[in-house]
Amino acid sequence: MDKTKILLVEDTPDLVSIIVRGLAAENMEVSVAGDGITGLEMALKYDFDGIVLDIMLPGMNGIQVCKEVRTKNSAIPILMLTALGSTENVVTGLESGADDYLVKPFNFVELVARIKTLLRRSKGHMNIASDVLSIADLQVNTSSKSVSRSGQAVQLTATEYRLLEYLLKNQNKVLSRVQILENVWDIDFNMGTNVVDVYVNYLRKKIDAGAKERLIHTVFGMGYIMKHSLEHQELR
Repeated sequence: MDKTKILLVEDTPDLVSIIVRGLAAENMEVSVAGDGITGLEMALKYDFDGIVLDIMLPGMNGIQVCKEVRTKNSAIPILMLTALGSTENVVTGLESGADDYLVKPFNFVELVARIKTLLRRSKGHMNIASDVLSIADLQVNTSSKSVSRSGQAVQLTATEYRLLEYLLKNQNKVLSRVQILENVWDIDFNMGTNVVDVYVNYLRKKIDAGAKERLIHTVFGMGYIMKHSLEHQELR
């Protein structure tokens, strides 16, 4: 069985040692970069199945590294490690293109579970049969993960894409924030976080801005829904 290749960008030797040994036991081959600049170079030069990326790094911080990686590779799973667990810092990490985050100190079992979830989800997207989801003039190809509206390509981050795909697969249904968190992120967030609202706003700016018909609507006190706006004047 081929080993899963993980890039670990972390500058704390003791933590690196623990993660490398632990992931090796899970049949994962770990390459290590001790600073952001080296991490970025390795991420762009070699093929990895996933990246575990610390935020506080010498040379270039994890947020910058993540943004640079995303300009070249929108699909690779990125798990961000942070000692800063506030909503603002979590949203900043996710906004940079990370798929998930883990606050230090963390349980190693949880780290492995998060990595496996991201890898499984990534492989699932790669193996899915070609199909097109659509509503109005918006089209999403679930095979190539390409998005267009009125024939114009729309560039989305991996997380934005998953959110859009989930909304489209459940169009005409009101989806609560809890449902969206569980199905788009696959993890339980602190319910005080506004990450869903932040990402819905990102999508609106890319999908609905300037369009004749808005497709993503807020249902006050309940959540969000994707529908034809002309049919639902009471929605915002």
